[in-house]
Amino acid sequence: MRTYAGGALLAEVVRSGFVEGLHRGSVVVLDASGAVLAAAGDVTAPVFPRSASKPMQTVGMLRAGLRLTDPADLALVSASHAGEDFHLARVAALLASAGLDRSALACPPDLPLDEAARNAVLLAGGGPARIGMNCSGKHTGMLLTCLAAGWPIEGYPLPGHPLQQRIRATVEEFTGEPVAAVGVDGCGAPVLAVSLTGLARAYLRLVHAEPGTPERGVADAMRAHPEIVGGTGAEDSRLMRGLPGTLAKIGAEGVIAAGLPGVGAVAVKIDDGAARARMPVLVAALRRLGQDAPILHEYARLPLLGGGVPVGVVRPAW
Repeated sequence: MRTYAGGALLAEVVRSGFVEGLHRGSVVVLDASGAVLAAAGDVTAPVFPRSASKPMQTVGMLRAGLRLTDPADLALVSASHAGEDFHLARVAALLASAGLDRSALACPPDLPLDEAARNAVLLAGGGPARIGMNCSGKHTGMLLTCLAAGWPIEGYPLPGHPLQQRIRATVEEFTGEPVAAVGVDGCGAPVLAVSLTGLARAYLRLVHAEPGTPERGVADAMRAHPEIVGGTGAEDSRLMRGLPGTLAKIGAEGVIAAGLPGVGAVAVKIDDGAARARMPVLVAALRRLGQDAPILHEYARLPLLGGGVPVGVVRPAW
């Protein structure tokens, strides 16, 4: 396995006209045919896409027997939700529909990512809960898949479980490359190392899939219910809402991937894991695909505050 070599200069942090920080990373842009249109950094060595892999994981679950009648539930299984009320209610309903208790979830207890939702839990005297963890939708989907396939729910996040083997095969098929390494994601499920080029290739396949296929179902569900995928203010949710047709998903450690049917796909990894740099870089990449929309102007240069007012920006350097 070739080790990720690190990336190129992709973004600058400018405060009061002075460049005080730099973010390096890697980015690849594919055209509609899947050919590399532009790239910077190391886009062929494996990285952990983290939650950007979730659409492929959901496809693997559907192929293993998961059946959900509401596309919004399919979006939830593909989500890194913010723990808003509508997220938690939907997770609870899915678990109840299968006769499962919340204790069946193997993801760790956590507070909601959304600030208002987190504060509401604390003010009510609550604390971290498994259902509040941002991957509880995915874990619920995994539990329901095991029940549908006749697999044991015990140990469902372990790499050797038949569920995870099916998901791995799906990731390898969609990225077009073998998984280079298997790690433990923040939620406890496996995270599979693939290249950024493979990740972008997978998103292109998802948005170009034929109607009626599991992959098209996942792509359509996420795009139809973007706020369920992330949250009311989540970057990927707002991008899918503001740039119609886009399939997008963020991942931890500075990862984001996006695909547009008939246009192309992009995958980004910020080396230091900084979330603030990924959207300006993604916008620069989408503009290379000829995209322009108000939401892209909003994320092209993120404000940097000083004394509570804007005094600088995080901007693309690529």
